[in-house]
Amino acid sequence: MLAVICSRRPRKDLPLDRLRDRVLFETAYACGARASEVCGLYVEDLDLRLDDEHVRVHGKGGSVRTVLLDDRGYVTLLKLYLARAGYSAGPLFRASINGRGGPLSYDAAHHRWQIYCAQAGVEIDIHQLRHAHATELINAGVSIEAVRRRLGHASTETTQLYALLDDKVADAEIRAARRRRDRAASRT
Repeated sequence: MLAVICSRRPRKDLPLDRLRDRVLFETAYACGARASEVCGLYVEDLDLRLDDEHVRVHGKGGSVRTVLLDDRGYVTLLKLYLARAGYSAGPLFRASINGRGGPLSYDAAHHRWQIYCAQAGVEIDIHQLRHAHATELINAGVSIEAVRRRLGHASTETTQLYALLDDKVADAEIRAARRRRDRAASRT
């Protein structure tokens, strides 16, 4: 889905708002963060020291958690975005329409996500990025407690629900792949 926005190695002439969107949604996935949490990130929340990259995520109820950025490709894309945008402070993901550079709203992010989903021919809720990340960690053998901390859940019971999503996620992926295949076959 993220590849519809742009590749992890974007062309130099890629518009900044499209690069922003790729980094925005990949941040939600890579951190297992809620879209609203990602929209609220500031450059000052990032710690990009080599081999110890982290982000402070401000969650529900005023909670703050530190999330390890453990995907090299993602960190490289994030640094490229920061360099291209010229941001050293302030909102990490800024609105381009209002001209003031304020934080991108959840509604604006959600709207952009729906556009990309339509382009990809899939129906995936933006929150599925968080679910997919949690499910991937659980399927890789990461403990429920570690996933709970990463997601910022108050209890492991909430996190346990992600372990039950595996079949639903697989079914959704199979259906999406079948729809893409059928569309491709109908074009030929």
